[in-house]
Amino acid sequence: MYDELTQKIAIIKQWLGTGSINIFGLPMSGKDTVGVRLAEAVGGKFLSSGLIIRANEGLTRQHYTEKGELTPTDVFFDWVLPYFDKPELKDYPLILSSIGRWAGEEDTVMERAAASGHPIKVAAIMNVSEADVMERWQKAASLKDRGTRYDDEKPEVFQKRLDEFRTKTAPVLLHYRVMGLLIDVNADAERDTVFANLINKLYEYVINHPDNAVTR
Repeated sequence: MYDELTQKIAIIKQWLGTGSINIFGLPMSGKDTVGVRLAEAVGGKFLSSGLIIRANEGLTRQHYTEKGELTPTDVFFDWVLPYFDKPELKDYPLILSSIGRWAGEEDTVMERAAASGHPIKVAAIMNVSEADVMERWQKAASLKDRGTRYDDEKPEVFQKRLDEFRTKTAPVLLHYRVMGLLIDVNADAERDTVFANLINKLYEYVINHPDNAVTR
């Protein structure tokens, strides 16, 4: 299985070039974990909107997300989009974690990514139920393994994050699906299996869309 995955990763890497893969999922769906692993596998760089936003909130003391709500679009654009143009990322593919979570942000994100030489070539949704991610949150809370993340401290805040995904991010996924750019990945499994699921789905997409490039 390892050798087969390695071969598939090589094909995905060649196809991706300096393009981007945008990974979405509910909180606790494992999108950052699998995103980091995918970035390492394809020799790319990992960009997480959540990590970027929390870092900027710490620097500016503007805690937009402390209630579990998405960052206002104008602030998101100011804080996150400049990362596409960083010189140190120029020659690398990018694995994105939920860059553009609010309906209406996706077109600007795709345009900025393409202009920087990192066109979003495919998006993935890590599928896991709300009941399962709530169970994962409860386990993480009991183990205290989420660090000092204030948006994970209280159940009502975590529930708000789920509500935000349902009402604001789901339309973004529909946008990608209508464009034919969305793949569905089963994320209700062990980490190695989830990673293999993602690679298999990406490989299948590459085989069916060998010349894919985002066109507007």
